Amino acid sequence: MTTYLDCWATVAAALFSQALAGEPEFNESLPKPLGSQTFGFALTISGDLVGRFSVVLEQSILDTPFLGEGADQRAGWSELLRETGEAAIGELLAKSGLKCRVEAQEEITGTSSITRAFQLKSSAGAWMIQVRDETREKQVAAAPPKAAAAPRTAPDAQMPVREPGGGAEINSGISPGIELLLDVELEATLRFGCRELPLGEVLGLGPGDVVELDRHVSDPVDLIVGDKIVARGEVVLVNGNFGLRVTEVAEPRKRLESIRCLF
Repeated sequence: MTTYLDCWATVAAALFSQALAGEPEFNESLPKPLGSQTFGFALTISGDLVGRFSVVLEQSILDTPFLGEGADQRAGWSELLRETGEAAIGELLAKSGLKCRVEAQEEITGTSSITRAFQLKSSAGAWMIQVRDETREKQVAAAPPKAAAAPRTAPDAQMPVREPGGGAEINSGISPGIELLLDVELEATLRFGCRELPLGEVLGLGPGDVVELDRHVSDPVDLIVGDKIVARGEVVLVNGNFGLRVTEVAEPRKRLESIRCLF
């Protein structure tokens, strides 16, 4: 059975190498003492899965500018670990169908016991990361027995039949005949956010620089076709690839307007 910790480890291996300077390696390791100087964060998870998920790191990891020169490393790790925890929820949904969410995140100094240990390794050194998974599936009370169905008063009655060409196309606001365009392939883009930069700053960008966007990691991202927003949702990881779990969509007619931008 796929656990939340399994999904977290998969997501962490992908996100840490992408988000941290130097593309460090993230692998499972044998547990080792972290020493007296540690910091970490605990996520409170609710939904189909409930409980706490804690991540504890060596304090010395803050001395390496993994999140950019001059950045607040502790705050950056807090944001990265919350993003990793939320992405693991998307991975868990894709693999097991369990729906849950991060209710809160709090800073902790350590944990009494651990579930698994990992190592973050780069050219600057290696650091231990300890994880304690206290999540479990929520117990659902058994549903009461259903009442006996009432006898049918009209034995020969049949379910209404939708006439061909009617109902779905009209109710959705799509004109009849639009099915001729349904096989047209369109390029879709995810927009995480944007920011205006002076040309001088653009020319001065280099490896390790961080550009802050105008959108928080918990805000929905836009699905763009042409120059129109056709849907919004949450970023998830599916088999190591980024994906979008749609939470809201534009009306069919507005989605069709995006095609006009392409021809």
